[in-house]
Amino acid sequence: MSNHVILYGETLWESPYVLTVYVALREKGLAFETRTLDLGSGDQRAPEFRDHSLTGKVPTLVHDGFWLSESLAIVEYLEEVFAPPHHPPVLPRDLKERARARQVMSFLRSDFAQLRRERPTTSIFFDQQQANHPLSHQAQAEADKLFRVAHALVPEGATHMGSAWCVADVDLALMLMRLVENDDPVPASLAAYARAQWARPSVHAFATQPRPTAPPVK
Repeated sequence: MSNHVILYGETLWESPYVLTVYVALREKGLAFETRTLDLGSGDQRAPEFRDHSLTGKVPTLVHDGFWLSESLAIVEYLEEVFAPPHHPPVLPRDLKERARARQVMSFLRSDFAQLRRERPTTSIFFDQQQANHPLSHQAQAEADKLFRVAHALVPEGATHMGSAWCVADVDLALMLMRLVENDDPVPASLAAYARAQWARPSVHAFATQPRPTAPPVK
């Protein structure tokens, strides 16, 4: 089996799920090709992509002709195919910590709908898209829930939630950065944790990807 890997993302480079897979690939030290789709123009619905990816979504990974979409599935695949000790882990080795990481990653994908709407990822990656309005009552309640969970996961002063860094830390940091980058009140220890993740070379490489001057108005 060779290591020819392609990652399909999107032209704005603002998808939190593409971020997860991009970071996992970089942290494992894998060389990979990136291809971007213009989701606004419907590139993801083109049969040559849709029929191979099955879900017609990004991220989609292609490894030696095997196509796989959905970020959680991709991370698990990468961890098993490019496993330690030949490649660094991106999920905890301890089974309980790994279960916790999976819990956190699933939780972040299924919750916080209003917070996502009011603090989209474009407000992180495009300066001119930063929010100019306070959070609604519902979004603030979701932010408070996020802080409660994050405090339970990340000890004061820590830069990762378990005994060692894992890719779930980046997912949690991304959700916090929705608030940090928009100057919303965030507990100091959690803001420091999020910024520590943002300073990782793998995350910095994603954050500094070439992007359009501004995202299209939705």
